[in-house]
Amino acid sequence: MRYPWLRLAIFIVGCALPLWWLYEAAMSLLGPDPGKILMDRLGLGALTFLLVTLCMTPLQRLTGWSGWIVVRRQLGLWCFAYIVLHILCYLFFILGLDWGQLAVELRKRPYIFVGALGFLGLLALAVTSNRYSQRRLGARWKKLHKLVYVILGLGLLHFLWIVRSDLREWAIYAGIGGLLLVLRIPAVARRVPRSVGRRGRVAS
Repeated sequence: MRYPWLRLAIFIVGCALPLWWLYEAAMSLLGPDPGKILMDRLGLGALTFLLVTLCMTPLQRLTGWSGWIVVRRQLGLWCFAYIVLHILCYLFFILGLDWGQLAVELRKRPYIFVGALGFLGLLALAVTSNRYSQRRLGARWKKLHKLVYVILGLGLLHFLWIVRSDLREWAIYAGIGGLLLVLRIPAVARRVPRSVGRRGRVAS
């Protein structure tokens, strides 16, 4: 396994944050509605992991260090894990496991429907993130995983609907996401300097 220390560090961070938030909730440090705070933090955590995942390719191009790409899949799976916990908090703390109310919420609140679409996209990426799926799908695998850009847009739209009264925090996430999308434009990507690796080859 390459870069086990980096993988371990990501695993520790990924586990530590929800555990710390649960501790805060147990100690009554999250205010009168800890369930909603947990849900919101997990949603932001998922968006953060998604943005960090999308940073891996530009960082690899700039530095030539392969470690960025090695942990990209792990970061993406942590994004999916946080979204699953985010949804579980919503179902348990907000809906009280009332499945009938879920159908009503999907119809009445567009941002929940948008979030559900983003989750389905992440589910498709998580299920096909293994090497077996890569071999099975062939060239279609890369096309499928470009869905991550649509998922980012859905996530930002979902976030925008929730915090529309205060856009400062949203603007930071949207700005980073917009920059990462611009860097994926072929004409822009060709202008990004590539680091020369140890053997004198340009990192790809």
